[in-house]
Amino acid sequence: MSSAGQVSSETAKQEGGPQKGSASAQMQSEVVRQRNFEQAAAEIGSKVQNAPETVTSEDAAHIHSREAKVTGVANPPKGSLSSQAESLAAANEGRSNNSAVNATAASSNPTEQAQQDRMQNFEQASEQVASKMANNPEQVTKEEGDLLHSREQRAFGTTSKGGIASQAQSLAAENEKAA
Repeated sequence: MSSAGQVSSETAKQEGGPQKGSASAQMQSEVVRQRNFEQAAAEIGSKVQNAPETVTSEDAAHIHSREAKVTGVANPPKGSLSSQAESLAAANEGRSNNSAVNATAASSNPTEQAQQDRMQNFEQASEQVASKMANNPEQVTKEEGDLLHSREQRAFGTTSKGGIASQAQSLAAENEKAA
């Protein structure tokens, strides 16, 4: 687990669990945003470096969104990964008008798409449950914790000790005991 994740977990324990607007809830959100950015940067950065002709506007929008959330800047600076991806996507889409069949074949790798889908599924679930953990922690259920665990395992092949899935499962167990 990252040191930021450890600090977030320790802070949550000290606060008696994540509460809306608490330091631990804010830290957990930051950890999730950073992890999402790092995953997108690895995936899209690899495409930029190794197969620039396959970078799409969807790739550019995805990394732009992740980078903006981490940096807090709506328009990341020139030279950033998102600006590089945007330039490549624009050039590729200009080319794809001339050869749409080639561009479609290059950007439709089923393995890459499946991995991207798994990561997006985890991201969506973690955003929803993180919001619930911050706003209504007493309503987090075992099913939500288990769902996060499953989605994290599918997306990354492992789960992080002290990560959002384990925090949700712990909170759900506490909620069941209190009920």
